[in-house]
Amino acid sequence: MGFLDKIRKGLQKTKQSLIKNIETVVIGYAEIDEDFLEELEAVLLSGDLGVRTTDYLMRQIRRGVTEGRISNTSEVMPYIQHLVAGLLQAEEGPQETVHHPEVYLIVGVNGVGKTTTIGKLSYYFRQQGKSVLLAAADTFRAAASEQLSIWAERTGADIVKHAEGADPAAVAFDAVSAAKARGRDVVLIDTAGRLQTKVNLMEELKKISRVVKKVIPDAPHQTLLVLDATTGQNAVSQAQNFGDIVPLTGVVLTKLDGTAKGGVVLSIHEELHVPVRWVGLGEREEDLQRFDAESFARALFETEDPVIEKSTKI
Repeated sequence: MGFLDKIRKGLQKTKQSLIKNIETVVIGYAEIDEDFLEELEAVLLSGDLGVRTTDYLMRQIRRGVTEGRISNTSEVMPYIQHLVAGLLQAEEGPQETVHHPEVYLIVGVNGVGKTTTIGKLSYYFRQQGKSVLLAAADTFRAAASEQLSIWAERTGADIVKHAEGADPAAVAFDAVSAAKARGRDVVLIDTAGRLQTKVNLMEELKKISRVVKKVIPDAPHQTLLVLDATTGQNAVSQAQNFGDIVPLTGVVLTKLDGTAKGGVVLSIHEELHVPVRWVGLGEREEDLQRFDAESFARALFETEDPVIEKSTKI
């Protein structure tokens, strides 16, 4: 099953709320007037798209009407689909590994599925024929390294771990050194999701980055923030907090198949201008999928309602 089919299935709850509400507005108006636009704006705001994304979409829709690209309400949904695809593609950028080894620093609060995401990333890279080493640098959470060890065994990856309570930076240093010595392709570094204060977390992540650079000067090459899609706008707040602590290169959005808040993908983009790189669309290893903006927009906004046309003048 390809990404489009998976994302269609995963976005069903979002479509039943946000998209059905948009369709109701579209069908309820014969022409585009101020009442229609105000009601459409209210629906978008209620769908976890966020204020900035909603403002952007409404500005573009109004411009589309003024410039003649939208002439009736049935053309609004396809036009939004076009806008969303363009919005997300603008920040996608390259995703392929280009370093050897490629070092990934994985961050996020406890409970978002961070360690499981690392295991699924390990599975993905192993399926690509790459060798993987996992670094159990979350030494504060009980059983974190044991959980990662299970994933290492399941996916055929190496693992470097120390005793519980050990220095996370020391684990990261040993892991990157081992990956370099063994010629591994990918290093995935797990990190603590919660320390006593934001300052402590900032210093810990800075220290990990600093010691990794002693082995590979331009590492970590990717810093991925794992977020739980079911938390909606709370995920955006988490992203902002981590973005203040460490420069992010991408977001992994888990549990997208279990929420009606799929619009948060757009909100994350507009608030942080950090691309969503991966989305979790199920429990199995293969259900962590590389994000594709065009497929996401198509799956979210396509409709089978005959009243709403399939094309628009763009």
